[in-house]
Amino acid sequence: MADPTRQGPGEGAGAALSPGEGPTAALGPGEGLTAALSPGEGPTAALGPAERARAWADDDPDPETAAELRALVARGDEAELRERMAGPLAFGTAGLRGLLGAGESRMNRAVVARAAAGLAAHLGASGASGPVVVGYDARRMSREFAEETAAVLAGAGLAAHVFTEPRPTPLLAFAVTELGASAGVMVTASHNPPAYNGYKIYAQNGAQIVPPDDASIAAAMARLPSARAVARKDAAEARRAGLRRDVGPDLFERYVDRVSALSRDARGRDRVRIAYTPLHGVGYASAAAVLARFGFDDLHAVDEQREPDPAFPTTPFPNPEEPGALDLALALARKVGATLVLANDPDADRLAVAVPAGAGAFRQLSGNEVGALLGEYVLRHERRGGPPPLAVTTVVSSPLLGRIAEALGARYAEVFTGFKWIANVGMRREASGGEHFVFGYEEALGYAIGGAVRDKDGLSAAALFAELTAVAAAEGRTVLDELDRLARTYGAYESAQVSLVKTGLAGAEAIRAHLRTLRSARPARLGGLRVEGVRDFLAGAGEASGLPPADVLAFDLEGGARFVARPSGTEPKLKLYFDAQAPAAEGEDLAATRARASALVAAMRADVLALLGEAKP
Repeated sequence: MADPTRQGPGEGAGAALSPGEGPTAALGPGEGLTAALSPGEGPTAALGPAERARAWADDDPDPETAAELRALVARGDEAELRERMAGPLAFGTAGLRGLLGAGESRMNRAVVARAAAGLAAHLGASGASGPVVVGYDARRMSREFAEETAAVLAGAGLAAHVFTEPRPTPLLAFAVTELGASAGVMVTASHNPPAYNGYKIYAQNGAQIVPPDDASIAAAMARLPSARAVARKDAAEARRAGLRRDVGPDLFERYVDRVSALSRDARGRDRVRIAYTPLHGVGYASAAAVLARFGFDDLHAVDEQREPDPAFPTTPFPNPEEPGALDLALALARKVGATLVLANDPDADRLAVAVPAGAGAFRQLSGNEVGALLGEYVLRHERRGGPPPLAVTTVVSSPLLGRIAEALGARYAEVFTGFKWIANVGMRREASGGEHFVFGYEEALGYAIGGAVRDKDGLSAAALFAELTAVAAAEGRTVLDELDRLARTYGAYESAQVSLVKTGLAGAEAIRAHLRTLRSARPARLGGLRVEGVRDFLAGAGEASGLPPADVLAFDLEGGARFVARPSGTEPKLKLYFDAQAPAAEGEDLAATRARASALVAAMRADVLALLGEAKP
């Protein structure tokens, strides 16, 4: 595949939203998502939603979803038909993603067949000769979509190496490079609600695809005359032709071997008791095995959430960042006297952490706090003598990691939202600058340690966080003590995020107007802090770092504070991020230091909202 670091970033998975609310509604040049066909294009563009739905149903290889769409037409449900036929799903930060159901704007076999055929055409045009690894989680239709993908790949003459059971996303990313594949496909909707599924595509380098590869695949999808006519070979036929192989448990053992090499300090294992939840996903068996290899055997899993369940009965929104998502894990932690709470999202590529806070209470750490702790631990224990270590995060994550990297003699880079950028920029800098990528994170609970998995990996992150907890315990400290140590060393960093929801066409224009206001006003101060510089990535502010233009605006303020604005790629929102730092004064209680940083964040937030004419959300 082409060099993945040369084109602009998309942000967010394509979703089936109402007209004017889709993933490109509020994006500026360089940040749009690449769709197979935009609404209003293609041979059925002149038809109404009912006529287009009939044509889609006639071409649907799945009789169930074809019947579902025909029933909507028979009922005359114009509103629902407009939703189902609002335009194809688009490639975003994490591939295709949408509600399960019939129609071009939903996840179904017809959409998957077109995506697999587009991938096959792209690989053929690029001269790729290796197999494609296909994995899937335990969501509704995941196995069926994986089988459809393998059948279409075999129909195109490409070998598919298919996982024999549902597995975490990090294992698929690992398999791409470990098996010398040309690409990978993972069927998952990660932490989305039960009604969703998705389709992630990985490049030969083991990272998720970025432009221009997504554009090439989408263009190939758009050229397909028919989903029903796509050539397929069933599993038996593909095996006879040598185009189908199983990916069994041995690959996981190789993954565990690679990940276990990340361990740096074996002390304190007996001081850590872990309460764990996979949130009804596929993480439990894998997490337990990785933690056991690291020496953590005192593991207690939430019984109600241990086994995969696509209905997610106890967590209708299985995102560990959501309020209440960890309630059962915290209750278990109190019951068993756990010293650490770990949670993976349903495909185990994210990690949430909670720690004891006294009197039976637990505090869930933010993604920035976990990222700072893990990053500092990895960099502090990095073996010296080779190329300088490199840490990478996003422009909307806390600047604290940059301070840590500087103090520990490491290199540092910031990229756009989306782990595909962290992985690809890390690899590019390794190849061109003689650096060694050792750590990356984004504030939305994604972490990568080392180069075994070129994507976020909630399994290895869980093991390394357990290790840093154990090492601290062996030295008589807690995780909260470690956070205090970072605050005393680098200052207290506080962060906040605001999402301004703006729906419809008028909302899209309001988001653009807000960005124009920020670009033209160029306030001299925010929250009482002097604005020392403005980086407009749409105007090429990131070119020196190898970043392409994108509709992202960053204000750098005195004292290490920062304000960043960007439109969401998945929802009709303008997202605002605030970070501030207060140095720890000698003898000052850290609570007071953190309060000063929080006050700066609140003041910055108030000034920005006033500048935009927005009421406090």
